[in-house]
Amino acid sequence: MHDEFLATLGDATQREKLASILTWIQSHFPHLEPVVKWNQPMFLDHGTFIIGFSVSKQHIAVAPEVAAMKQFELSIQEAGYKATSNLFRIKWHDAISWDLLEQIISFNIEDKRAVTSFWR
Repeated sequence: MHDEFLATLGDATQREKLASILTWIQSHFPHLEPVVKWNQPMFLDHGTFIIGFSVSKQHIAVAPEVAAMKQFELSIQEAGYKATSNLFRIKWHDAISWDLLEQIISFNIEDKRAVTSFWR
């Protein structure tokens, strides 16, 4: 599902970095459904949003919703990522904090297990 989106990225380095994140998520959370909505690759669990990504010239934006951003605010800062209330940014040259991604995704899966809407 994400392959079509990845093919739209002209920069091979950017495409490979985002592909590594999406592939990692699929391998660690195989029950999550990969989709593209609003031109953004994302993962759903029982129809509810878990995490999404967008790309810019400077970075990958990681959007796990506000509740997860609040829960992991300090960890995001410690990883060296810039953040807003809705997302944090991984610059193309930054290392990926796999532990942080795993914690955020696991938190959203558990926190949203009874959620029936797309967003919180």
